[in-house]
Amino acid sequence: MYKYNEFDANFVARRNAQFRAQVARRIDGRLTEDEFRPLRLMNGLYLQLHAYMLRVAVPYGTLNGAQMRQLAMIADRWDKGYGHFTTRQNIQFNWPKLTDVPDILDSLAEVEMHAIQTSGNTIRNVTADHFAGAAADEIDDPRPVAELLRQWSTDHPEFQFLPRKFKIAVTGSPNDRAVTRAHDIGLRMVRDAAGKTGFEVILGGGLGRTPMIGQVVRDFLPKRDLLAFVEAIVSVYNLLGRRDNKYKARIKITVHEHGIERIRAMVEARFEELSGAFSGVDQAQLEAIEAGFAGPGYKVAPTGEFEAALERDPVLCAWADTNLATHRNPDYAIVSISLKAHGKTPGDATSDQMRVMAGIAEELAHNELRVSHEQNIILPHVHKSDIPEIHARLQEAGLATANIGLISDIIACPGMDYCALATARSIPVAQEIAERFAALKIEHDVGPLKIKISGCINACGHHHVGHIGILGLDRAGVENYQITLGGDGTQNAAIGQRVGPGFAADAIVPAVERLVMSYLDLRLSPEEIFLETYRRIGVTPFKAALYPEARADAA
Repeated sequence: MYKYNEFDANFVARRNAQFRAQVARRIDGRLTEDEFRPLRLMNGLYLQLHAYMLRVAVPYGTLNGAQMRQLAMIADRWDKGYGHFTTRQNIQFNWPKLTDVPDILDSLAEVEMHAIQTSGNTIRNVTADHFAGAAADEIDDPRPVAELLRQWSTDHPEFQFLPRKFKIAVTGSPNDRAVTRAHDIGLRMVRDAAGKTGFEVILGGGLGRTPMIGQVVRDFLPKRDLLAFVEAIVSVYNLLGRRDNKYKARIKITVHEHGIERIRAMVEARFEELSGAFSGVDQAQLEAIEAGFAGPGYKVAPTGEFEAALERDPVLCAWADTNLATHRNPDYAIVSISLKAHGKTPGDATSDQMRVMAGIAEELAHNELRVSHEQNIILPHVHKSDIPEIHARLQEAGLATANIGLISDIIACPGMDYCALATARSIPVAQEIAERFAALKIEHDVGPLKIKISGCINACGHHHVGHIGILGLDRAGVENYQITLGGDGTQNAAIGQRVGPGFAADAIVPAVERLVMSYLDLRLSPEEIFLETYRRIGVTPFKAALYPEARADAA
C-alpha cells in the first residue's frame, strides 16, 4: 500500500485545519449555507434528506486493518454504528453532526485517510479493479497508476472547477471488473506487439440521464505517457465542456456533440504541448509509488486441509463456490465478503463487522482489504489453509452470505431513505428481491445474475449496466419502477434496454420473479447465464413474461 510521506501528512493536516475554521464560521453565521456549500463539497460533506453525509475516500478501494478499525470507531463515536460502502469504492457516514466533522477528518488523517475530492466538480476518487495485484488474469497491478493519478489530481489548480464531476477507472486485466467503459476516462492495461505494457484509453462513458458507453481514443498509450495524456484530455474537456446546462456538462456529451475524431485531434495536440513539460518527473514519482505495492510475502504451507474441509462441510463448500476467486498464487485465493445478507441494506457494515474484517485482514490476510464497486469487501491475499477459519469468523459476524454474483448480490443506491436527489426508494426493493429468492430457494439454480437498482435518473446504482436494471422514478407522487434488460459492465459493456412501462412499488418484485422464472424456462442449460440467454433470444419473450396482461389482451 501507499504510505503517506511528510508532504502528504502536512497537506491533509492543513486542509483539515482550513475546513475546521470554515465550519466554525458556518456555525456562528459568518458563512451562509450558499457560501459554505462549495467549501463543504471540497471536503466530501453533503447535506442529505435528514442530516449531513460525509463521504470518505478509499483510493482505488484499498484499506488496511488499522484504517478499517478507525472507520469502525468513527461509526460508533460520531455516527449510528455503521457505514455504507459505495460504488465509488468509498465509505459514507450518513448521520454526522456538522460540529463533529472536523474531528472526524482529523481522526481519518491519523490513519492516512481523508475526504478530499469525493464531491464537487472535480476529479473524484480514482477506482480500480478490486482484485488488483492478486488476480490470475492480470497483466500488471494498476493501483500504482491509480495512486499517481490521485496525487496528480488532488488540488490540481486547473481542474478544481470543471464543468461537471469527472471519474476515472483503471484495470490491469483483460476481464474488466472496474466498469471502465462507463467512466469519463477508462484505462485498460494492454500489451503491444512487442510485449510492452501500456493502456487502451476509453473516453466519454457515463450513466445518469444520458447513458453512453465510452469510445476508444487511443488503442495503445505507452505507460510513460499516461499522465500527460490524461491531463490533455481533462484540459480539452475543461475548455469545451458546457457550463450552461449541468445535464449536458459531462464529457460524454462533449464527445457526442463534437465527435470523437475532433476530440481525439484536440487531445493529441494538447498532449504534444504537455509531454515535454513532464520531463520524466512523473515516472520517477511512479517508480517511488510502485515500491509500496510489492506483493505480500506469501505464506508457505500445505493446502490439503482446505480441500478436506470442503469435502466435509457443505456450507463452507457452497460459500467457496461463490465467494472465492482464483489468485495468481495457486496456494492462495481471493475472498469476497458479501455485504448483501438477505434482507439487509446492500453495502452497509456495522462497526462490529468492520472490526471483524480488520482483525481477519491483520491476522490471516496480509493486512489488506479492498472495497469493491459492487459494495462488497475483498480479502485479496488469503492462503487456502486459512479459509476455514476465516469462514467461521465471518459466519459469527453475519458476513458469510454465499451469494457473490448471484441475484441477491444487488447494487443499490441509498435512494429516498437518505438521498435528497432520489425520487424513489431503492433499499426496500433490494431487500424484498433478496428475501423473495431466498424463500424460493432457487438463487444458486438461477446462477450469475447482476441486478442493479437506482432511486433516480442519476443512476448511482448503475442500473444501466445491470443484467436486470431497475430505475425508481416519481410518477405524480407515486413510486414507479422501470426495468431494463441486457446491461453489462464488463469489457463487453452494453447499456440495458428499457422493456416497457414501469411497475408500482408493490408490483416490482413479482415482476422480477416472473422475469427470472421465464429465464429458467428459456435457457438452454444451467450453464447458460441470464445475460447469454437474453442476448440469444432478445427481449420479446421476457417482455411477454413481464406484461402478461398485454399478452392476454392480444389474445
